[in-house]
Amino acid sequence: MLGAGGRMGRAVASELAREGAAGILAAACDRPGSDAVGREIAPGVRVGDDLAEALAACDVYIDFTSPEATRRAAREASARGVAAVIGTTGLSAEAEAALAELAVAAPVLQAPNFSLGVNLVLELAESAARALGHEFDLEIVEAHHRHKRDAPSGTARALAEAVAAGRGLDAGEASLGGRQGDVGARPRDEIGVHALRGGSVVGDHTAHFLGPSERVEITHRAESRQIFAAGAVKAALWLAQRPAGRYAMRDVLGL
Repeated sequence: MLGAGGRMGRAVASELAREGAAGILAAACDRPGSDAVGREIAPGVRVGDDLAEALAACDVYIDFTSPEATRRAAREASARGVAAVIGTTGLSAEAEAALAELAVAAPVLQAPNFSLGVNLVLELAESAARALGHEFDLEIVEAHHRHKRDAPSGTARALAEAVAAGRGLDAGEASLGGRQGDVGARPRDEIGVHALRGGSVVGDHTAHFLGPSERVEITHRAESRQIFAAGAVKAALWLAQRPAGRYAMRDVLGL
C-alpha cells in the first residue's frame, strides 16, 4: 500500500485487516518524513519509507498518492514487473507515460473511482446519453471535501467521457468547466462540468440530462471511503491473475 498514512491508505489497510479478507497486506509505504512512518498499520506491518523494499515484498501495489509519487513508483515497479492499481487522479503527462511503460511489463489498472456503484453509473450515463439524443443538454456536477486538490474530480471527467461516448462526441472538445459572464446561448453539444468543494463531503456526482419539459438525473453519493477501499482491494485481487496490459474497473466488474 503506497500512501499508507493517507485517508485511502488507512481505509485499504482496514479493508485487508477485516475478518475473512481474501488479500494480505505485505508492505506499507509513505513518503520520507511522514508522521505515518514507523506506525503499525496492520498486524505485523509497519509503514516504511523505502519504496523499492515495499515493492519487492508484494505481488500488486495499490497507489493513492500524488502525481509525482505515482510516477516514481511506476518507474520502480517497471523494473520489477509488479502489478499496479492506481487511484491517484490529476496525473501529469510524465506520470501517464510511466504507467504506460509499466503496462508493458505488468498489468496496470487505473480508475478515477473504485466504487462499484460509480462504475455502474458510468455505464448508465453512457446509455442515457445515447438513448436521449441531442435534444437533452448534458451537465455534470460533483462535490468533494475541502481538502481535495484537483478539480474537476477524476470521476467527473470519467462521466464527461461516458456521456460524450454515448453522444458520439470528443469529451475534450465538448467539455466546459464552469461558466462566467455573458457566455451566450448554450451550444447544443456542450458538456458542462462543475466542481463544488467544502466540508467533509466524501464524493457526490450527478449527470444531468436536461430536455424539453423534462429532465433525467443519475446520481451517486459516497457515504464512506470504505467503498473505494473495498473496490481497490477487489481490483488488486483480480489484477494479480492477469497478463501485462491496461485494465479498468469495468473489466473487473464484467461490464
